[in-house]
Amino acid sequence: MDHYLIDTESFQLTQADFLIRMVVAIGIGAVIGLEREHAALTEKAKSFAGIRTFVFVVMLGFMASLVFYLFNPMLSLIISVAVVMITGISYYITASKGEIGATTEFSLIISFLLGMLVSIGYVEISLLLMVVVVVLLSAKLTFRSIVGRITGEELYDFIRFVVIALLLFPFLPDTNFGPYDSINPRQIGWVILLTSGVGFVGYVLMKFLGEGKGILLSGVVGGLVSSTAVTWVFAKKSKEHPGLSSSCAVAILAASSLMVLRVLVWTYIFNLALFSEIFITLIVVFVAGMSVTLYFYSKQKEKIVDDTTIRKGKPLDLQGAFLFGIMYVVILLVVNSAHEEMGDKGLLISSGIAGLSDIDAITITVSKLATHPLDFSTAGNSLLIATISNTLVKMGIGLWAGSESLRNYLYLGYGIVVAAALLALLF
Repeated sequence: MDHYLIDTESFQLTQADFLIRMVVAIGIGAVIGLEREHAALTEKAKSFAGIRTFVFVVMLGFMASLVFYLFNPMLSLIISVAVVMITGISYYITASKGEIGATTEFSLIISFLLGMLVSIGYVEISLLLMVVVVVLLSAKLTFRSIVGRITGEELYDFIRFVVIALLLFPFLPDTNFGPYDSINPRQIGWVILLTSGVGFVGYVLMKFLGEGKGILLSGVVGGLVSSTAVTWVFAKKSKEHPGLSSSCAVAILAASSLMVLRVLVWTYIFNLALFSEIFITLIVVFVAGMSVTLYFYSKQKEKIVDDTTIRKGKPLDLQGAFLFGIMYVVILLVVNSAHEEMGDKGLLISSGIAGLSDIDAITITVSKLATHPLDFSTAGNSLLIATISNTLVKMGIGLWAGSESLRNYLYLGYGIVVAAALLALLF
């Protein structure tokens, strides 16, 4: 049995824990110090803290926490204040020489705190914070490059998006009213926020990664939340810039394929038996969708597109997002009206109607309803019908709002996906 170095009601530390945590603390100081010393050499600047200094500071934080338990909490506080004061004096000296950057000084204080965290057992959290610190420190040139390329319009639109997301959206009432209690301001606001956010993220990714990779990545990320919103955003983008139609088709089809994975995730969480029942069927649909997506992606890489095309258009299309929000409300009213009129006449018909607006809600509902093996076949078919219904809606949005070139891509892509879904439904 390990001997306890510290054994109190609130804290225990064995010899083995002490050695392991000490090694971790030294490693944290060495990694952050290595980055700071390398940055100083690269920029040919003088830095008061290198590898050794950071290791010493982390170890000082490590021991300060132990002093808190072994001797006197006031002594630990004195050590902490001393470190901050010495760091502040160093900044004052460097600032008086015209070097006003305080990155190294703040890194030193953070390193001291990480040493304290490690000593009391928060090893994983300390390592995670170390990674974040090192990434931010090493990304200095990247941040400068990005900031230097941001236009006034893009900054203004980013501020508008932040205001909407943080100052307006949280205060929307989360209550249902209107016909069939189907209108919820918070949900509608979320749809508008999501749609405008997908468009803004897509614009940023296209600008910094190029139209091909940027649109594909934004389609993948958006598809994890709402493939319908992705379809709306990139269908409009293809009409604004027909040269981007192939890339927009890739994003739309990728998002639609990931929608199938969302169905599998929800069924896995709420009904593992139903998940096993529909796994192979939906995997067939997913493979078909991703195969078409990767085929289009490989073809569009062969095309040369003028990067200036992605500089056109609005970074934040709030007008288009509000229009999509109105469409969402209309579809929601139609769905609820049909469901109210039909009642419980058929789960399959209800699933097809519900899939017109949302795939997640019907997936969770059906997963909770499927309670015994006799119902699994019906439940699985209901989810597949909802998936097909939702796919047809997205196809309709793409055909209506997209360019002629995009329509041709979607005819082929969605044709294959729907055919695979129908074959899976039959067999």
